[in-house]
Amino acid sequence: MTPKKKTAYISLQHVTKNFLLTSGIFTALDDINIDFRSSEFTCVVGRSGSGKSTLMNMITGIDKPTDGKIVVAGKPIQDFTENERARWRGENLGIVFQFYQLIPVLSLLENVMLPMQLLGKTDLSKIEKKALRLLAAVNLEDQAHQRPEKASGGQQQCAAIARALANDPPILIADEPTGNLGSEDATMVLGIFIDLVKKGKTVIMVTHDDDLAKQADRTLRLSDGRVVGDSNHAHRKTIARSRKSSHAE
Repeated sequence: MTPKKKTAYISLQHVTKNFLLTSGIFTALDDINIDFRSSEFTCVVGRSGSGKSTLMNMITGIDKPTDGKIVVAGKPIQDFTENERARWRGENLGIVFQFYQLIPVLSLLENVMLPMQLLGKTDLSKIEKKALRLLAAVNLEDQAHQRPEKASGGQQQCAAIARALANDPPILIADEPTGNLGSEDATMVLGIFIDLVKKGKTVIMVTHDDDLAKQADRTLRLSDGRVVGDSNHAHRKTIARSRKSSHAE
């Protein structure tokens, strides 16, 4: 049986991003052409200043390219107004920031409920139950009513992951989501991401950890604003399994 071909859900076409500095023009992304597919877990790696954060800002619509197109599910998001981009992000993206970005005056539960409320959902009972399920999935149900300041860095990161999943987005963007986690919690988070991919989601994670990146289906390596490596681990794993099966026969 021929495997189903994964579709390009996110497409960056000749994307360049320049910043005007006092010293001149700095090119953060240089003619980038990348597709991200549904049901795919991609890690983006590279040194500081390689363009990883700028790439994430392009995909999320937080910033616009100087040149080129960013097409998500057939829509050119660089052409959206600011209000359209904000609405689009709420409906389509879950974003896990490196430094959590939890609202300090809200409990962890309220932080997870907030994205659903911002999209106009008004049944507080249903919203709260869903938020509690998400917190339970990251081992935080007992901490639900704590404010972020009372939680450890790892717990805040897990809460941020739960919040990112609140609206069941088709795309999850995570910036160093395991950087403040112990090995057990990091394994749990990777398991969540892998399960999301199995459900058809597109997961893109920025990391400095090459060993962690190998757990993904694919690794993109950036350097000086350019893609210098694109490795498909899922393909290699499939080949390895096939060889193992043939030897067994």
